[in-house]
Amino acid sequence: MKYYLKLGLILFIFCVVATGILAYVNSLTAPVIAQRKATEEKQAREALIPNAEFEEKESDQGLTYFVAKDPETAEILGYTFIAADLGYSSTVQTMVGVDSGFKVLGIRIVDQGETPGLGANCTLPAFTNQFAGLAVEDIYVNKDGGVVVALSGATITSRCIANSLREGIIDVQDEPEQGGEQ
Repeated sequence: MKYYLKLGLILFIFCVVATGILAYVNSLTAPVIAQRKATEEKQAREALIPNAEFEEKESDQGLTYFVAKDPETAEILGYTFIAADLGYSSTVQTMVGVDSGFKVLGIRIVDQGETPGLGANCTLPAFTNQFAGLAVEDIYVNKDGGVVVALSGATITSRCIANSLREGIIDVQDEPEQGGEQ
């Protein structure tokens, strides 16, 4: 019995030390990862609506979005936001740029953990370029009667991206300052 207690105590000490080391490493790397993610999001926003100043806002539903304005005239050029929904194996986060009429200018997948070779193909231009120019009522995959051709073998991922874009655009559209419901 004494032998098993000794082994248990040794295992417990190893676990405590390993947990402490992991917590320390996480405390060092978390700010760096957060900064890198913020920089990538800013670059994606600027690529979707170039030469614009961005003002951060939050919708009534809690969606953070950015109003893109012309720096010289203060005219609204469009809106950007991150649309997120659960795909097949992860939450897929998509940076969306829409013009002032709420037609999609473009999308960029900023975070995903889908199946390599299937759902992970959502990052390829062959898939993302299909969204450019679409109005909110057209953002459905072809299997749901829309115009977006779903990825072969990854309908769930394709559908989650389309649904999150549509819901996000409707959310931003409904804001009172955008002419939506009061």
